[in-house]
Amino acid sequence: MFAERITILECIRDARLLILCLSFCLLTACSNSSRDLARESRLWTGGGNAHAGAIEIRKYGCSTCHTIPGVPGARGLVGPPLTGIANRSYIAGELPNTPANLMHWIQHPHSVEAHTVMPEMDVTDGDSRDIAAYLYTLR
Repeated sequence: MFAERITILECIRDARLLILCLSFCLLTACSNSSRDLARESRLWTGGGNAHAGAIEIRKYGCSTCHTIPGVPGARGLVGPPLTGIANRSYIAGELPNTPANLMHWIQHPHSVEAHTVMPEMDVTDGDSRDIAAYLYTLR
């Protein structure tokens, strides 16, 4: 009977240890997912840097008009929220959501939609690539 108690206690301890290990693995997977998204977005945009893109979003004032997760102060209500933009089918209701189209929209919104209120901000090629890389991390 004493041997059975030890076995049951060992099983409970082992189960707790297993749960702890699985929890750690899940938490680690979640924390790596943002890195994985940034790596994927770099590939999709031809080398865009998502971290730099978040900084450039503030530099160009995108946060004035848009709500953008992960960008401090980006709670604008003029343009659409950019939450989940990576999962959308279209950009501005006009262009299929591809990296090239998103970069084009960021640089030249009036060439896509003549009456858009989104201003032409003289965004450089490199900055549009970085901004697109950041936006593609938003799922």
